[in-house]
Amino acid sequence: MELPYRQRKSKRKKEEKDSPLMSLTLATLLPGLILIVLGLPLLMNHSGFVATLKALPRSSTAAYVFFTLGAAWFLHAIWNLSPADFGDYRHWLFVGFLAVAVLAFKCLPDFLAVRGLCILVLMGAMPLLDAAYMEYDKPQRLLMVSAVYIAIALAIWVGAQPWRLRDFFGWLFSRPARVRGLGGVFAGYGLLLAVVAFTY
Repeated sequence: MELPYRQRKSKRKKEEKDSPLMSLTLATLLPGLILIVLGLPLLMNHSGFVATLKALPRSSTAAYVFFTLGAAWFLHAIWNLSPADFGDYRHWLFVGFLAVAVLAFKCLPDFLAVRGLCILVLMGAMPLLDAAYMEYDKPQRLLMVSAVYIAIALAIWVGAQPWRLRDFFGWLFSRPARVRGLGGVFAGYGLLLAVVAFTY
């Protein structure tokens, strides 16, 4: 028996909501490309790229860009909460977190770029993991999923202690071999993910 129009519409909306925002191929390819873009300049020890990374933790420009984007993405998620996820209080939550985001520029200006970058990593992880959810017949997806979970763990740790990124850069850039080694790992794993993306 054919469902009434309202029920069909409600079912269609639920299916659209439950479907991932991107395909598994795109979810694997994007992290791969990001790692390649980050890894190649490090592998070549590009002086301009290295200088940019050294200045990143305390850069006010990077703070405005990364933290604003991260806060906007997070507030968008808050605004679209479902009733099961405290959506009935989304207006209050939105106002509260908006106030926190604005006050962060005044009260916590140090390393705000690092915190913003961590927010972007955490927010970006969800659509990637959603794309791989229950894809048990594609075990190669775990190459992407593992990298995402490592990024989540690092984002939580560095977000709570943002000066750690400055200390890491100080250690990393003290020897060119370390820079090239990390760049090689990033570029190599990124290339692997880019290839795997087309095997699903």
